Amino acid sequence: MRLGGRLSAAIDILSDIETRHRPVAEALKDWGLSHRFAGSGDRAAIGNIVYDALRLKLSHQWLMQSEEPAALGFAVLLRQWGYTVEGLTAELEGDTFAPAAPGSDVFETFAARNLSEAPPHVQADLPEWLQSEFEKAFGEHWIPEAQGLNGRPPLDLRVNRLKANREKVLKALARTGAVPTEVAPDGIRVAPVEGAGRHPNVTAELSFAKGWFEVQDEGSQIAALLTGASGGQVLDYCAGGGGKTLALAASMGNKGQIHAYDADRHRLAPIVERLKRAGTRNVQVHDQAAQLEPLQWRCDHVLIDAPCTGTGTWRRRPDTKWRLTPETLAQRMAEQETVLEAAHRFVKPGGELVYVTCSLLPSENAGQVARFRERHPEFKPVEIAARWESTFGTALPAHADPENGMVTLTPATTATDGFFIAVMRRLS
Repeated sequence: MRLGGRLSAAIDILSDIETRHRPVAEALKDWGLSHRFAGSGDRAAIGNIVYDALRLKLSHQWLMQSEEPAALGFAVLLRQWGYTVEGLTAELEGDTFAPAAPGSDVFETFAARNLSEAPPHVQADLPEWLQSEFEKAFGEHWIPEAQGLNGRPPLDLRVNRLKANREKVLKALARTGAVPTEVAPDGIRVAPVEGAGRHPNVTAELSFAKGWFEVQDEGSQIAALLTGASGGQVLDYCAGGGGKTLALAASMGNKGQIHAYDADRHRLAPIVERLKRAGTRNVQVHDQAAQLEPLQWRCDHVLIDAPCTGTGTWRRRPDTKWRLTPETLAQRMAEQETVLEAAHRFVKPGGELVYVTCSLLPSENAGQVARFRERHPEFKPVEIAARWESTFGTALPAHADPENGMVTLTPATTATDGFFIAVMRRLS
């Protein structure tokens, strides 16, 4: 397919997402199934246009003065893919599958407008009702922090030190351009792709099949290491597919005992095969809350990767930004409170509770922790600065609250997905 056909397909998919209010991954999958002639390169390029359009949806619409999917598609090529109006017109000329271009007045408006004159939430490309949350989280820097969530993400991997070291995996993945991550000691990064490019399929590598590495964002790796577990009894209370469980097993060198639990059996199911491939020997998997009862007040570390709005993952899932509502936020906050109340019972005196979200909203993060501590004053913040420095050899990132044992990671400041981590110790 030429550019015109790819752009036309992306516009159709954007229309489908808008009219049917469906997830982008679902819409892309359905398009691919009904257009089997499209090659993998075509599907990747089309997906890139769609995702790019959703990442900068508000600012694209403001600059083009149009909410039409076609305007979004053309804005992507002009703003994010480096085309000029003249170059794009020439590229599409004679392409019978190319969509009709917006009128010349739209391109004139696009050229004349200055995004710095747009409303703040449009500059940030986030729903207006969330502006106050970002202002509370980041103060005067809230716009660049929000904008950091609008770029393409890298592909991050975690070396499984049970089977390999970073040098060995870097050598195996040399053709991908992989480099060490800045903070996580076992992290490896493949830079974000540009234009119609696509990330290498690392899960097809022999080194992946051997269990040498897992796909895991650097921020998630950092969160697992800040748990501070080196042995003893560890409970990963919302284990999901097992990313942090695997990271804990590797950092603990298969010592101690990790209990991986999730109330959602479908989310938990992949963990079994992942644990086997990784060579873990210190993990027990639980899919029923009753199985955890013997652990009450006995765990050295309890990790809660809590359900949340996922605002920190908007680079990877930009469609969720536009589907998020105040009602959804309230529901997630209620779920977080329930999980905290259930999980804290497993922390023994002197043990630690680690609360993690992939959200950047204070309501889900610092606010949630403050309310928990009010209910349970026996939990006190851990000295997070010393732990960070001893674990990673660097100073705390910009958005940290060492007095309250909290760290916030963001694409703009730590080049990771957005994560919030709070570490608390039970004194009695």
